[in-house]
Amino acid sequence: MLKLMPLAALLCSAALQAAEPPPLAYPTDLPPREAAVNAIRLAPQAKAAEAMLEAEGENRKRLEAGPYEWTARVGSQRRNVNGVNGAANERYREWSGGIERGIRLPGKAALDEQLGANGEAMAKVALGDTLHETSRSLLRYWFIWLRENEGAAQWQRQSESLARQRQVTARRVQLGDAPRLELMQAEAAAAQAQAALEQARLRRQVAEADLAARFPGLPQPRQVAPSEPQPLEEAEWREHLLEHNHELMLARAESEQARLVANRADAERMPDPTLGVHVGSDKGGEERIAGVSISIPFSGSLRSATARRDAAYASAAASREAATLARINAEVAALLANARAAYESWRRAEDAAQRIEQAAALMARAYQLGEAGITELLTAQRQANEARLAANQSRLDALESRYRVYLDGHGLWPVDGEHTEK
Repeated sequence: MLKLMPLAALLCSAALQAAEPPPLAYPTDLPPREAAVNAIRLAPQAKAAEAMLEAEGENRKRLEAGPYEWTARVGSQRRNVNGVNGAANERYREWSGGIERGIRLPGKAALDEQLGANGEAMAKVALGDTLHETSRSLLRYWFIWLRENEGAAQWQRQSESLARQRQVTARRVQLGDAPRLELMQAEAAAAQAQAALEQARLRRQVAEADLAARFPGLPQPRQVAPSEPQPLEEAEWREHLLEHNHELMLARAESEQARLVANRADAERMPDPTLGVHVGSDKGGEERIAGVSISIPFSGSLRSATARRDAAYASAAASREAATLARINAEVAALLANARAAYESWRRAEDAAQRIEQAAALMARAYQLGEAGITELLTAQRQANEARLAANQSRLDALESRYRVYLDGHGLWPVDGEHTEK
């Protein structure tokens, strides 16, 4: 969460609630939600992040338990006493035993608990960040396939259209209404479209294989009809995206962890004592010994250097957090600007494609009436096909940009506990 002063946090919370972006009804041009979520969670990088979270949970328990354990000491010895003035030599069996343990000072114990809890929280954020990056990857490669699929479909329509045009031209040549040169031109255009169709199909197969290799749990893509792009209200998204940015949360958690480590190293300037109790038997049991002991190391240059080093690390982490915030601000602005530009580009491309298609239809009518030649008709059809390909790609660009905004705002695939509209 963003670190603000209490009053500012209250005002910001109210503003965010007032400007909460509208939910997204799950699009039909994306893979099924449950299948997408499962594919993301089964990705190797997600499994690795889950293992790291488990490790940090155990590390928290380790820090809470402390670095010290009971140590037992047992000793046995034989004492020989030489007799004097003719006295006999004396031999004794003696033994000693004790236990001791380092005592962690109270302030250090509290810092260790904070370090463990923050480390586990940081691992949760890292897991969310990994899942989010995997979601971005799935969206990117899904749209790579979708673009190739749409391209292949358009070339299929173009190939069929030119095949029909070839048949019409052949019929006109048979009737003597057109020279054979026009048939040759129509056949060449149809052959070129068929070759382009085969290339488009190959690219689609490659994209589909790439998607399946990266996300093996995802069902085979089906035929998808891209939906109508919609504009975004940028004012409703900027703060929302910053609030839900995993990378920014992770940078803040790392900065906090570095600060706690520095505080712990500073506290270590005062060494922990070791307390012990011991008992013993001397002179074959004639003497009994019981006592306590305490030992305290002298603090030296090692502890001081460690504290200064960790303080420098904390300062570096704070600077990295500031740099991450600046970069994320720029990325959010670019993301929203890209979504806006992609939507406007699609609108213009779609309008241009429709107009060029209308012109091509009129040219086809003129050719049927003998008012235009085959060259003008094929040129118009080629331009219409190129305009439709460009418009379809612009449509997909606009859709991907919009879905990316919802994805970054945790409104698309609930991979780490977010709640989205069904």
